[in-house]
Amino acid sequence: MDIKTLRYFVEVVRRQSYTQAANALYVTQPTISKMLRNLEEEVGSTLLIREGRKLLLTHTGQILYDHAETILAELRELETALEDINQMNAGTLQLGVSSLPGVQIAGPVSLYRQRYPGIRVNIIEYDDAAAQQAVLNGTLDAALTFQPVDEQHGFASLPLFSYPLCAVVPRSGPWPAAQSVDLPTLSRYPLLLSSDAFAPSQQLLAAFTRLGLTPTVAVRSSQWEFLAQMVQAGMGIAVMPEPVCQKLDASTLLWLPLDSPLRWRLSLFWRDGVWLSNSTRAWIACCHEFWPAAEAE
Repeated sequence: MDIKTLRYFVEVVRRQSYTQAANALYVTQPTISKMLRNLEEEVGSTLLIREGRKLLLTHTGQILYDHAETILAELRELETALEDINQMNAGTLQLGVSSLPGVQIAGPVSLYRQRYPGIRVNIIEYDDAAAQQAVLNGTLDAALTFQPVDEQHGFASLPLFSYPLCAVVPRSGPWPAAQSVDLPTLSRYPLLLSSDAFAPSQQLLAAFTRLGLTPTVAVRSSQWEFLAQMVQAGMGIAVMPEPVCQKLDASTLLWLPLDSPLRWRLSLFWRDGVWLSNSTRAWIACCHEFWPAAEAE
């Protein structure tokens, strides 16, 4: 049993496919299959059983998988530590993001690349739950989230920005005379909201529930431009963060402050209590420098 065998085994379990694991590891499928047969012979027990399209771990397989993940995570930490000997002239930053920060993180990424051109930045899209697990097992160095970070679960975090939410409405009807929109008024119109993974949308619906309001959600999308087009088409009212609104077509749309304490907050989080690579510490410093006032909000 060696590191390569453990890596093959873990990759097959994660991807639930011998073919996809082989592609990811740049080997042939027969190589993967033979390696795992040899591993089962070595441990003297079946590790995986197929049920339909799923690969299920046996009891022995689960024990081996848990220990293999720990071993591979520690190996990644060792490899990263050795990379740092090169004084930030080489290495990789694995950064998890959701689909929604978009250009909001372009500034700090640009600053980071200017300072450390030898560090490759891999930006990988994750939902919040998957990002937390990936940070804990070492697949990601850090991740961005719109959800509150529970530091009791092994994370440290840095608030990055906080902006108010606005109701995006057509430049017609009663809206040009309005100064803001409260939740009871908003609930009377079809709502055009961002995807379920977007924390302010979840919090907005929870706020409606606390007030005993039951609005109709007409459309959900992770694309701000699409939601704006739906407003222009008369489909309803969209709720967007203020910086996103500033990029909309002001000749056809209005954005009015939402009378609510809800805000668009983004935080960076990483695993607490473990050794952090120089590249990760430098990324945290760049974010802190780019949004210096965030922690005070």
